[in-house]
Amino acid sequence: MRVVSGIQTTGNLHLGNYLGAIKQWVAMQDQGECLFFLADLHALTGNISPQELANSTIEMAATLMASGVDDRAILFNQARVPAHAELCWILNGTARMGWLNRMTQWKDKAGKNREGASVGLFTYPVLQAADVLVYKATHVPVGEDQKQHLELARDIATKFNTDYEVDLFPLPEPFISKAAPRIMSLRDGSAKMSKSDPSDLSRINLSDDDDTIAQKFRKAKTDPEPLPDSFDALAERPEAKNLVTIFAALSDRDPQSVIAEFAGQGFGSFKPALADLAIATLSPVRARLNQLLGDREAVGAQLAKGAARASELAAPTLLAAQKAVGLQV
Repeated sequence: MRVVSGIQTTGNLHLGNYLGAIKQWVAMQDQGECLFFLADLHALTGNISPQELANSTIEMAATLMASGVDDRAILFNQARVPAHAELCWILNGTARMGWLNRMTQWKDKAGKNREGASVGLFTYPVLQAADVLVYKATHVPVGEDQKQHLELARDIATKFNTDYEVDLFPLPEPFISKAAPRIMSLRDGSAKMSKSDPSDLSRINLSDDDDTIAQKFRKAKTDPEPLPDSFDALAERPEAKNLVTIFAALSDRDPQSVIAEFAGQGFGSFKPALADLAIATLSPVRARLNQLLGDREAVGAQLAKGAARASELAAPTLLAAQKAVGLQV
């Protein structure tokens, strides 16, 4: 079992990233061979400055390491393994315009200005396919917004194998782990927690100090009703449901067990308990993160070490693809 997953180098990670992705990655390390990469090549399709990209790559790597991603996994940044880009170009000959035109994220991100969008944004899913196929990944963690991309990777793998009469790429399966919680804004229970929200009170940043975390939970939007005795009863109370979901995810508990503990109580008692739990969980991560960022060269060295390991795994697959299409004899 070989798991491959990437994360955008956007920096300024928050509690939603931690509970929705990073914590899952840490757990995956005990379930199979894992390659985790920072998608810096993908970041070039957006509006990001060179300095911001360089800084975010190191900061993202440090955050993952501080959270528990270690030598059980291979951690690297995409650009250090040229096989990703080389295989992507080969697979561009296999992927079809019609397939890419149907990609939901392309439609959403390009909007009405498709003629002004970059070629990289259009072919982004082909690079995603190369990211996993170059390692012959057996499993890929996917959220709801990435299922279509995994299907495209499988379509590309199938067509390549068929066109060139080879059995090179296995069809990657979705990695089903413990359901990652969907963490919402602390100011609006209908919107995901996001670093792009103009209100800093809407999110818990992993860099926030203890007092700031406590203050943000204290000011989190709720309603005047006490907590019920059933989690299902929170269906029409999105802000309350979000806070209970966060408590459950931080404590590795079922939301219903959290409700059972606090049923009948108001948020005046629930919020301080949630803040204490968040501080106890995130303080060690923040301390380790600050330590790692004190020596950015050492973090870069870890990425280089991971890239060397990843390159060794990718090389045979790239060579086989080159031979299949006639680029190598």
